[in-house]
Amino acid sequence: MALFNRKAEEGKEEMSFIDHLEELRVHIIKSVLAILIMAIGIFIYRNWIFDHIIVGPINKDFISYRLLCEFSNWAHMGESLCMPPVEVTMQSTTFGGQFLSSITMAFVGGIILAFPFIFWEFWKFVRPALKERELKNTRFIIFWVSFFFFTGAAFGYFLLGPFTFNFLAGFQLGTENMIVTRPTFSDYLDNLTNIILGCGLAFELPVLAFILTKIGIISPEFLRTTRKYAVVIILIVAAFITPSPDWMSQLIVFVPLWLLYELSILVSARVAKQNKLKEEEDWD
Repeated sequence: MALFNRKAEEGKEEMSFIDHLEELRVHIIKSVLAILIMAIGIFIYRNWIFDHIIVGPINKDFISYRLLCEFSNWAHMGESLCMPPVEVTMQSTTFGGQFLSSITMAFVGGIILAFPFIFWEFWKFVRPALKERELKNTRFIIFWVSFFFFTGAAFGYFLLGPFTFNFLAGFQLGTENMIVTRPTFSDYLDNLTNIILGCGLAFELPVLAFILTKIGIISPEFLRTTRKYAVVIILIVAAFITPSPDWMSQLIVFVPLWLLYELSILVSARVAKQNKLKEEEDWD
């Protein structure tokens, strides 16, 4: 109900339910326009984006393949992280397949690029409902939310994506190579989108812990006592994010998510300590 007690920016009267809906509509329209602007730019340069970005994880010259192999040799792991390049020939089974996939590519890319602005619009809608004391600890929230999202998206694109597509493209059923893997572009794009957006949202765990601790829903003690359940949940999330069933890809997702969970405990502990100090100041 806090949203319905916000004060109008120009006056001191409480905003009505209709006023809140109208303000929310304005923020949604601005967010949609930002997505459309980004999507139009991506669609205009779709050929360059496709050649240099979209097919990167399945390109034999992709930087991740070289760096992972160099790291494997540096860490004295042999060639355990050296993935053999695979040749993937995609196809389109309908006349409008490439055009519709280009629109999907532009729209998803627009959402990713416009994410900071979308969250900023959401934050402008929620912010007036918060007290001054609560706002002091949210000065850099847009930066941190965007930072964790783009870090997760980069993790999915540069690390998880190559492992996933390398495994799926190289997997062979049978012993006589009677089946040839020739995916459609829409299928590849769906998998790439799930990996990037899934990792981007999963990496928001510390921010979520900050917010939930701030409003009193969780505590650092709760996060510590539920570690064993968190392991199971993270494993399920890792299996959902990774289209491939191999343990290496799921481990690549599990480790950073587990580290983020531990970071969330530290963030929650710090917020809980601040809340306790403020309560003591109020009593004084």
